[in-house]
Amino acid sequence: MSMKLNDKYWNNRYEKLETAWDVGKVSIPLKEYFEQISDKQQKILIPGSGNGYEGEYLFNNNFSNTHILEYSSKALRNFIKRVPSFPKNQIHNIDFFSFEGKFNLIIEQTFFCALDTELRNDYVKKVSSLLVKGGKLVGLLFDIPLNTTNPPFGGDVDEYLQLFSETFQVEVLERCYNSISSRRGKELFVILVKK
Repeated sequence: MSMKLNDKYWNNRYEKLETAWDVGKVSIPLKEYFEQISDKQQKILIPGSGNGYEGEYLFNNNFSNTHILEYSSKALRNFIKRVPSFPKNQIHNIDFFSFEGKFNLIIEQTFFCALDTELRNDYVKKVSSLLVKGGKLVGLLFDIPLNTTNPPFGGDVDEYLQLFSETFQVEVLERCYNSISSRRGKELFVILVKK
């Protein structure tokens, strides 16, 4: 792939408002999942958080140990402007693959599909290294044909099973029933538990 998916690329997308992935609020499947979590003290990471609606929702609902990670400083400025009381030491403007820490829960929301497909195995290794044993990767993966020109890069159940099942126990990997209308039939909801 010739495209450079770096901070300049992503900042440019945010500056030009070329952010079709941005729902403008917490995504319904994730909101409904969050509402079922009883332990609000667990340490949560949202990589590729973008404008950070999931982080905002969690923070506003007393999940005080929520961290957001985003490559685009423009997206983070948007988030900080909207949620000025969010702890600054829980906002990470860094490349995901350079980040260190240990988390109970990692939320996947249009980050995996934005990565160069050559990085998918690295993503699985990195997520695994950031999770405690028994920690979960939860979120949405696109169920659309794979393309190689620009994000979102798709995938399907077979590819995801092949990618994740060595390191993770697949608890849920199914068609999402509560997607927004523009993504209906194109998303899979996943709960993957680190072995």
